[in-house]
Amino acid sequence: MVKRSKASDDSLESLPNIGKVIAGKLRQIGIETKSDFLKRDPFKVFDILLKKCDPTLCRCALASIVGASVGSPWHEITKESAKEFAKRHPRHKWGKC
Repeated sequence: MVKRSKASDDSLESLPNIGKVIAGKLRQIGIETKSDFLKRDPFKVFDILLKKCDPTLCRCALASIVGASVGSPWHEITKESAKEFAKRHPRHKWGKC
């Protein structure tokens, strides 16, 4: 098994909070690498995911994406990221996590 250095790894899965499932959804909307992801606003990314990929995404998924962009664990920023998304998208109705 070849061990990869996280510092040189440009895969989406090298980001904190991003696993196989969310990485797959990001690829569906054209975000292929860590570098691609980090150039974008995570709230806009989440909005695109909701519209084009999975309208059932919850606050925890949002926090995973926001946390990946700032290097924070998703569970520490769930409430704050949901509040910010609500400011930007006041008509959005959250489903259950």
